[in-house]
Amino acid sequence: MRGPFVVVWGILIAATLLSWYLGADHGIHNHQVATTVILLVAFVKVRFVGLYFMELRDAPTRLRTLFEVHCLAVCTAMLTVYFAS
Repeated sequence: MRGPFVVVWGILIAATLLSWYLGADHGIHNHQVATTVILLVAFVKVRFVGLYFMELRDAPTRLRTLFEVHCLAVCTAMLTVYFAS
């Protein structure tokens, strides 16, 4: 095994299946909650891909902080626009 990469890959697959399940009207019947969860799952996936498969977890502190802030800012902006509309 290749250490944490296999675990992260499994988490990414599970998150994709969760998003599909919620987006296909199988899970939550409140569409606003489902959409919010799907967006949050998407940004968790982006973070995992950046940290583990783009090797940002071992990057210099400034670069990793910039990536983390970017993920948080974009996620917050998208949720704000979604709730405002």
